[in-house]
Amino acid sequence: MVESNAAAARSNSTDGAADDSSREPLIRVCAMSKIYRVGVEVIHALRGLELTIGRNEMVAIMGSSGSGKSTLMNMLGCLDRPTTGAYFLNGRDVSRMGAKELAMVRNQEIGFVFQSFELLPRQTALENVELPLVYSHGAWRGRRARALAALDRVGLSSRVHHRPNQLSGGQKQRVAIARAILNKPSILLADEPTGNLDSATTAEILELFRQIHAEGQTVIIVTHEDEVAAHCHRVVRLRDGYVLSDLPIAQDIAARHRAPSPQAAQSAANDTNAGVAC
Repeated sequence: MVESNAAAARSNSTDGAADDSSREPLIRVCAMSKIYRVGVEVIHALRGLELTIGRNEMVAIMGSSGSGKSTLMNMLGCLDRPTTGAYFLNGRDVSRMGAKELAMVRNQEIGFVFQSFELLPRQTALENVELPLVYSHGAWRGRRARALAALDRVGLSSRVHHRPNQLSGGQKQRVAIARAILNKPSILLADEPTGNLDSATTAEILELFRQIHAEGQTVIIVTHEDEVAAHCHRVVRLRDGYVLSDLPIAQDIAARHRAPSPQAAQSAANDTNAGVAC
């Protein structure tokens, strides 16, 4: 009986640990600051920023020029490290990692989609999509089949042997998205992904993001366009390196129509992130 009770206690403890793990946010940013020094000038790009993003969220990060949104994207994408504070991704403090470890995190955990597509001009769509697997240990096995499946997922199975100069802007972005999702990353991080596209193609790309999110992918879109942010479920607005507001999309739209004061928006952001220990 004693052994049975002990076993039950161990089981309950294990279940509790699993529950705690499932509740851990995918992204947790704690008191993050970033300071750049240009000659004698000191630029505070981020100022003690706090942010959490859960698994399978679709979030827009917005802000005007100088708000810190590009700096925050670099931090979330492990392209840079904060001056102070911490960044936890999947429970790991990546802000303390070295360059080699960060490169591995970028390859395995983060899929990037850029405004300018960033495709190699001399490589075919298939070869561009295969590229992340070239740098993944042991992932070269079956990489062609995986790349073909990713291109099929974004509707480009008939363009696999085309080079970028033979593709439209929307098709180039689909290749970039296929490359980004190839390694099944924790985060799909898109920086102004529709900035070089017309309105019809923008709608198609945003619908593709919506479908990928519906399949369980966490999607973060950095944008300055309210029309793009409206396709997300949550909008984080930055100003002067701070989180100005952090609201569900319906509340964000209502707040924009009410034009709240910066103080009220900051209070709403603080309420959203309250209770998350760093």
